Amino acid sequence: MAEDYYKILGVDRNASQEDIKKAYRALAVKFHPDKNPDNAEAEKKFKEINAAYDILKDAQKRAAYDRYGENAFNGMGGGAGAAGGFDFSGAGGAFSDIFEDLFGGGRGRSSRGPEVHNRGSDLRYNLEVSLEDAYKGSKKDIEINTMSSCEICDGSGSADKGETTQCDTCHGAGRVRMQQGFFMVERTCNKCQGMGTVIKNPCKKCSGTGRIKKNKKLSVKIPPGVEEGTRMRLPGKGEVGMLGGEAGDLYIFISVAPHDIFIRDGDDIHCKVPISFSTAALGGKVDIPTIDGVKARISIPEGTQTGNQFRIKGKGMSQMRSPEKRGDMYAHAVIETPVKLSKKQKELLKEFESIAEEKSSPMANKFFKKVKELLD
Repeated sequence: MAEDYYKILGVDRNASQEDIKKAYRALAVKFHPDKNPDNAEAEKKFKEINAAYDILKDAQKRAAYDRYGENAFNGMGGGAGAAGGFDFSGAGGAFSDIFEDLFGGGRGRSSRGPEVHNRGSDLRYNLEVSLEDAYKGSKKDIEINTMSSCEICDGSGSADKGETTQCDTCHGAGRVRMQQGFFMVERTCNKCQGMGTVIKNPCKKCSGTGRIKKNKKLSVKIPPGVEEGTRMRLPGKGEVGMLGGEAGDLYIFISVAPHDIFIRDGDDIHCKVPISFSTAALGGKVDIPTIDGVKARISIPEGTQTGNQFRIKGKGMSQMRSPEKRGDMYAHAVIETPVKLSKKQKELLKEFESIAEEKSSPMANKFFKKVKELLD
């Protein structure tokens, strides 16, 4: 009596179809003859697991096997009970399950006629824009060097736009077969690139491909509020396919150049604003630039310190999904110490220092008080 099919695949009798499939795929890859050349035992095991899976993968066959065993298939011609070897015609589904694992491709496409792979490739273009362009949006002209339609043959690949003839390599199937041990593998025909036909009189400019490499100019619209890393897709603006095939897409990857004044944080903008010593002490008004080119005025209160922050609502970046909305702007005060003082300025500062009260420098007084406590 033949070995139990469940035992051959190493699964329980109540195993799910998914568990049976996983077990089969692992064993099929392990014992495939191409991975075990000149190994009769591996070849025998490979046949056994395919025979077992051919029955157990089918719900009706599995039910019959569970009830009657091998007797359920006697006389079926090439079934599981055949004694002299293994019939590949009954294992089409089994082989297709592991075909990708072994050879990276599908099975059985040649019977459907030529398989066309003539869509052009997608392209990537890195585009850097200024912060101002990212804020307001803009149009940028770019130039890419890519495969474009041949102007001599209008992309047909034929010098006289004449007839095509059947490919003599694949005989019109678009695919050719290759023997791997006793296993048959199919791949796309290199001569006709899966078309099944070849051009009788190829265009000399493009060598019959229907496309040539040349520079192509495009205008790209940058939306307001675009962010670093934004990816834009331009359908059909990529590489043209062979013989008039569909063009691929062009993907624009946006980067935003650093700005001399502003730092972006999402929809908000930050900038450092130098404040004079006297303005910080006495208070006053300061005009600062904004990303939209219009000046904004902020009020500086008396006693402003470095790092004090002033919020200007609605003066930040445009929001990409709602351009009419804007983030905020934050001005960070930086108190500037005067340099190259005149004699008069020095005299006034010394006079100020001599009459300064303790409460006029609370941070300094607090700091030095702590230092004194530590030293004591």
